[in-house]
Amino acid sequence: MLTQSVVRRLRDEIFAGQMAPGTPLSVPGLAARLEVSRSPVREAVQQLVVEGLAEYTPRVGAKVAALDEASLRHVFEVREVLDGLAARQAVERVTYAEIDDLWEQVRTQESLLAEAADHHRDSQLDLDFHTAVRSLSGNKPLCDALFKLDTQSHLYRSDMWQHDVNRRLAVAEHHRIVSALEAGDAAGAQTAAQAHAAGVLVRLLRS
Repeated sequence: MLTQSVVRRLRDEIFAGQMAPGTPLSVPGLAARLEVSRSPVREAVQQLVVEGLAEYTPRVGAKVAALDEASLRHVFEVREVLDGLAARQAVERVTYAEIDDLWEQVRTQESLLAEAADHHRDSQLDLDFHTAVRSLSGNKPLCDALFKLDTQSHLYRSDMWQHDVNRRLAVAEHHRIVSALEAGDAAGAQTAAQAHAAGVLVRLLRS
């Protein structure tokens, strides 16, 4: 669907910093640049507003949203609780095959620690891992809420993934989450997921 294609394009540009916070999201301008009609662009901008990536002001229009330190803390306070819940619920549903898939993701992340940091690659692998764990909860409203929190957190500019210690810590925390899932330890999975979210916040603010 064209609208979703435009949404992905604009979302990627925001995540990559190509459209900084405060950048106007002019429907005519974006339609001309993307070489599409205004209708899918208008719908895409509306979706970005719903996701929290854009802000709309009557008679002014939409612009890329900004996320300051206080707002980032609020996002992660909620994410910590919801990621813990998702991991806890996943314990009851995850299969051996799905656990194997999660271990494969962790092994891929571990193997890349020997290579130079790549912000886009490393952040995408991290998001893929969490999306997989969350989907195992079978709780769509929970997954939708966490997707929105993740997209909003991308608005905070940080070089967290450029530091090797942060990459190693993230992989170690992912390892603990999968170990708890494999052991059928619901409380342990919840604790590991919450500790990881709390750790990510500290590292984002430190970077």
